[in-house]
Amino acid sequence: MKSVLIIDDEPDMGFALKEAMSRFGFDAQFCRDPLQVLSNMNLSDFSLIITDVKMPKMDGLQLLSEIRKRGIFTPVIVITGYGSIEDAVRAMKLGAVDYIMKPFSMETLKSLVSRLIPDEEEIVAQSKQMRRILEIAKQIAKTDITVLLTGESGVGKEVIARYIHKHSQRAKHPFVAINCAAITETLLEAELFGHEKGAFTGATERKLGKFELANEGTILLDEISEMAYRLQAKLLRVIQEKEIDRVGGTKPIPVDVRIIATTNKDLAEEVKKGNFREDLFYRINVFPIKIPPLRERPEDIIPLAEFFLKRLSNKMSKNFSLTTELKKYLLEKAWQGNVRELENFIYRTAVLSQDGQLRPPEETFESEKTIKTGKLKDAEKELIIDALKKTGGNRTKAAKILGISVRTLRNKINEYGLKDN
Repeated sequence: MKSVLIIDDEPDMGFALKEAMSRFGFDAQFCRDPLQVLSNMNLSDFSLIITDVKMPKMDGLQLLSEIRKRGIFTPVIVITGYGSIEDAVRAMKLGAVDYIMKPFSMETLKSLVSRLIPDEEEIVAQSKQMRRILEIAKQIAKTDITVLLTGESGVGKEVIARYIHKHSQRAKHPFVAINCAAITETLLEAELFGHEKGAFTGATERKLGKFELANEGTILLDEISEMAYRLQAKLLRVIQEKEIDRVGGTKPIPVDVRIIATTNKDLAEEVKKGNFREDLFYRINVFPIKIPPLRERPEDIIPLAEFFLKRLSNKMSKNFSLTTELKKYLLEKAWQGNVRELENFIYRTAVLSQDGQLRPPEETFESEKTIKTGKLKDAEKELIIDALKKTGGNRTKAAKILGISVRTLRNKINEYGLKDN
């Protein structure tokens, strides 16, 4: 599921980013409190995290550090109105995939996001395990059999789900994905089944649910193990009767949908614990496929790394290559975050590369003071010049546009020798 979490204590910026991400085709959520993010959200379920730096309860770099300490390798973009070389370096060392300064255009953000999460996924499979999985996936794609994809976070469950849809007779119809873990129970019901106008406070118009949107196509129920027990009963009825009831509706609506579900948990164990309905388990566990973690298929590591690097080279119009030292490092690393972690690592290392040659982290960060310095300073200088032009040289207004203090702007003007501009 392409879902984005936005963390910013400024509501105007947060809602603007949420609206932009929604237009880009993402299921976007906005939260103002980093502590709430850490305590109440499963961050592995998001395709991307965007966080501000300066926030009162915890700054964005501390949040990023906590995310990585928990073994979560979701791509993180750090945004700030108070940029510095030191913060940029620290953000990259903590695992941020990029560090951008306010103000920035939404088109710039869209370009960055498209590099991180492309619309079309290509599957690289050199290992026997993955080649066999693709053979099975293509074979069952010809049927309407319900599929349960299992495996650790980041192994590529959604990629396989899209592969099945692409090779099915439903390929010309919608593929709709929903993350069952990223939405509260009340909202999830409306997202799945839709709602009528006036069904609840804020329901100002009728909304079609994901099942209706996926009609004649495929619906991906991502992380189905996180679905509330009450909703599991409603989902069971949809599977059995092939019809849904909108929230606030008065009559059932028939749907023709192929269901693919994913989970990173042992659903049989969840049934024993009373967290998952046994009857629903048997309904979705018709054809289970377990995707092995990357560490169990090392033959895929270098081909995947080269694939990600080639895609990045095309996007950035720059030639990148893996050094022998980096290949050795990649093969020795455990990759607890699986393919997702590998992709983020390759992207981050390429961005920090001075000559296009990707090296292990200890070499990459050996010259901290020069990492991205030139690029950051050039970009910062251009932003300041542009802001001053727009405000007719009014430093107070320019500082407001840039999201920095007048004092910081004055120091930057002196630093870049812009006194006479």
